[in-house]
Amino acid sequence: MLWLFKRPAPPPGSPPATIDAIYGMIVAQARLPVFYRDYGVPDTVNGRFDMIVLHLWMVLRRFRALAAEDIPQALMDRFCSDLDGNLREMGVSDLTVPKKMLGFAGAFIGRSAAYDAAFAAGNDQLAAALARNVLVSEDASLAAPLAAYVRHAAGALDAV
Repeated sequence: MLWLFKRPAPPPGSPPATIDAIYGMIVAQARLPVFYRDYGVPDTVNGRFDMIVLHLWMVLRRFRALAAEDIPQALMDRFCSDLDGNLREMGVSDLTVPKKMLGFAGAFIGRSAAYDAAFAAGNDQLAAALARNVLVSEDASLAAPLAAYVRHAAGALDAV
């Protein structure tokens, strides 16, 4: 029965400390006050979730371009572990956590697909996707500064 409590082995070449460090940087960047103060991101649980998803998407996009497979999965595992822990800290019952996690997974997959398509299509499409998903608005012009930030950040990641 002890096998239930064993954690999977870390991917080769990516010790847990590395994954924790990368994930920590994603969360730290997503929590910068500038997003909530200047870019119009709602300073709510949902707004913060959306910013973590956005930054995680950018990092995973870079790893996909490098054809890295192990690190993105480890980052997704860390993200899910973080969400699970936060739900439990917020008092969500053990029976409800799996349902909430499925919702978060669906949100992540949907947003990632939308960001992939919008990023490839151009700045106007990216701003529209960010307005809908992050700013909860249909006015893409409100998300133009955030779209510019995403393009700049993605370009910086691409240079790494």
